Amino acid sequence: MTSPTAPVATLVAERVRERLRAERSDPTRDPEFAAQVARFEVRRHNDFALARGLETVDDEAACVRDVLAVVAGYGPLQAYLDDPTVEELWINAPDRIFVARGGVAERTPLTLTDTAVRDLVERMLQSSGRRVDLSQPFVDASLPDGSRLHGVVR
Repeated sequence: MTSPTAPVATLVAERVRERLRAERSDPTRDPEFAAQVARFEVRRHNDFALARGLETVDDEAACVRDVLAVVAGYGPLQAYLDDPTVEELWINAPDRIFVARGGVAERTPLTLTDTAVRDLVERMLQSSGRRVDLSQPFVDASLPDGSRLHGVVR
C-alpha cells in the first residue's frame, strides 16, 4: 500500500502543517478545514509543476488522502487502519509490519524507521494520556475509536 503520491504528499504535508499552524487549526478537531487546505496545496503543487514543466500529481484525491494521513492520521499505517477488512495491525520491527484479514496474518510491504515507529506510537497515545518509554516499557491503551494499543519498548 505504498502510494505513488508519497514523495509529493510529504512535501505538500509540510506546507499544510505550516498553514494549519498559522491558522491555529488542529486537523483532528477540524478535519474539513484540514482537507480544504490539503486540496488547495495539492492543486497549488500541480499549478507550480505545470508552469515549470515538472511532473504533476495525476490523482489529486489520492494525494489529498496521503497528505491527510501524514498530517492528521497515522501516516503510512492510515490506509490499513481505514481498511475495513483489516482486523489487526502489529509492528514487530520497523521492517516487519503485519495485518490480519479474515484471521490470516500477512506481512505488509511497509518499512519504517525507528523514529517513525516511536512518533506513530506517541501520536496514538496522545489521546489516552498514556506513554511508553524506558521507564515505562509496556503500555496498554484504548484509542478514541475503541481500538486497543499494546506497546513494548526495547
